[in-house]
Amino acid sequence: MSMYGRDPWGGPLEINAADSATDDDRSRNLQDLDRAALSRPLDETQQSWLLGPSEQKKKKKYVDLGCIIVSRKIFVWTVGTLVVSAVLAGLITLIVKTVPRHHHGKPPPDNYTLALHKALMFFNAQRSGKLPKHNNVSWRGNSCLRDGKSDPGTTMKDLVGGYYDAGDAIKFNFPASFAMTMLSWSVIEYSAKYEAAGELNHVKEIIKWGTDYLLKTFNNSADTIDNIAAQVGVGDTSGGSTTPNDHYCWMRPEDIDYPRPVYECHSCSDLAAEMAAALAAASIVFKDNKAYSQKLVHGARTVFQFARDQRGRYSAGGSDPALFYNSSSYWDEFVWGGAWLYYATGNSSYLQLATHPKLAKHAGAFWGGPDYGVLSWDNKLAGAQVLLSRLRLFLSPGYPYEEILRTFHNQTSIVMCSFLPVFTSFNRTKGGLIQLNHGRPQPLQYVVNAAFLAALYSDYLDAADTPGWYCGPNFYSTDVLREFAKTQMDYILGKNPRKMSFVVGFGNHYPKHVHHRGASIPKNKIRYNCKGGWKWRDSKKPNPNTLVGAMVAGPDKHDGFHDVRTNYNYTEPTLAGNAGLVAALVALSGDKSTGIDKNTIFSAVPPMFPTPPPPPAPWKP
Repeated sequence: MSMYGRDPWGGPLEINAADSATDDDRSRNLQDLDRAALSRPLDETQQSWLLGPSEQKKKKKYVDLGCIIVSRKIFVWTVGTLVVSAVLAGLITLIVKTVPRHHHGKPPPDNYTLALHKALMFFNAQRSGKLPKHNNVSWRGNSCLRDGKSDPGTTMKDLVGGYYDAGDAIKFNFPASFAMTMLSWSVIEYSAKYEAAGELNHVKEIIKWGTDYLLKTFNNSADTIDNIAAQVGVGDTSGGSTTPNDHYCWMRPEDIDYPRPVYECHSCSDLAAEMAAALAAASIVFKDNKAYSQKLVHGARTVFQFARDQRGRYSAGGSDPALFYNSSSYWDEFVWGGAWLYYATGNSSYLQLATHPKLAKHAGAFWGGPDYGVLSWDNKLAGAQVLLSRLRLFLSPGYPYEEILRTFHNQTSIVMCSFLPVFTSFNRTKGGLIQLNHGRPQPLQYVVNAAFLAALYSDYLDAADTPGWYCGPNFYSTDVLREFAKTQMDYILGKNPRKMSFVVGFGNHYPKHVHHRGASIPKNKIRYNCKGGWKWRDSKKPNPNTLVGAMVAGPDKHDGFHDVRTNYNYTEPTLAGNAGLVAALVALSGDKSTGIDKNTIFSAVPPMFPTPPPPPAPWKP
């Protein structure tokens, strides 16, 4: 008969009830067994165990390793083999290390990364003021060091610095602010890609050069202001005017000697709100530099308040800016500036403003129109909708913002659908370039912005584990959006009917007669005066200086392009255009798996919901 007890480790314990012997009995039985075992003849190993080393006759035949005993012969062979193997391995390693061989390094950088290095150099060439030592553009020098001081009528006396807008020497703050906002946005989303390309410090320097100047254009230490310097320099040559100015004269910026008036505005909501967006976005880029970041945030709050208090367009009434960068309205800048200020401060009053239905309605969020969904220096609505869709995708703040955020998210989906070739919202050239400005000149600045938004939005969806989005009943993968962005950027970099890159210095075939004063006049210690430079403007020879990284205005609607210096509609680059180019290139560069930085943009945003209570203490009996 047997019974089973429970083993705490899971198996049964068999207990033999018949065996009732005591421990003493068992121990005696074992001793009897030991004696019985000794009566049998012992082999050598057993003798060695019992008699000890002094009684072993052939003790050298075996080696005792503690846990096992092995034949000495086998032991010697094993150790010998191991030693020889180790020596051979060492020799092989030594030979492998010392013999020169071809290293398989990292794969070569892709075209987008190569073009990115060049596109950023354009900003170095556009710098005004006293240049940093490491500017790396040999044909540029210090210029316009009396900006502000030379105009007795302006309240801002130090307007040195900033960027020249295009091929001229005018500083237009409206498109320049937009350019800085776009660069900051691209850094916030793709800092890891900039880092991988070795350009993070460079792009941050470029942004700071722009924001340092913007802070000079108003009283940035005050809480309220009543004017902003909107522009330095004048370009109006209408009516046959021969007064020397930045468009009539063709001079290197370093040689300018004519007066440069400052245009100030007292009701300029569009400009002020765009400046607020630029300063707020940059404050996130520089969040690790606390003092500078706070200075930018304070400046952004001040100009945004001014934009709200003193309503009006900065380019109203036939002013000089209206000729070149005429703003159509300021409502889109209110949404855009409000969104950026919310991200920079976490103050929900900015989010309430940016998601106000009336504001969205005025900005044109609920109706189409031929230019709906086209992001540009004039209309930021598409950018603002993508920026606020980000909030819904990752933080989902819910009531009271959900309704308008859902609307913006839906509108963003519609805009993305409009970029796809299967829809006919926009024509395409035979070569495949999307006509976002409907065949009008200078198309590329709009194309790069769309490519950036498409690549960025596809990265948003990927980061939110969403495989795509709907256009009506049809579902499209995020890869389709990325493919749109790539085909457009590839066209710009040379995959077009003319086999020509529209980015100067990229590839073998690119524009050589760029509409740009500094690049077209040799740095030969000769100072060409206002009209003296005309011979360089009208020359058929290529520019003596290469404006590396400049994206020209672009081809016409038939893919045609004339590399002619005097036709700015083909050959003039701009700050805003190049900012979009940089943003699109970094979004497409490097490894797709790198994706966006999901959290940095939200670093100032407080938690959306109350902190959950701590978990209860563990229960004790």
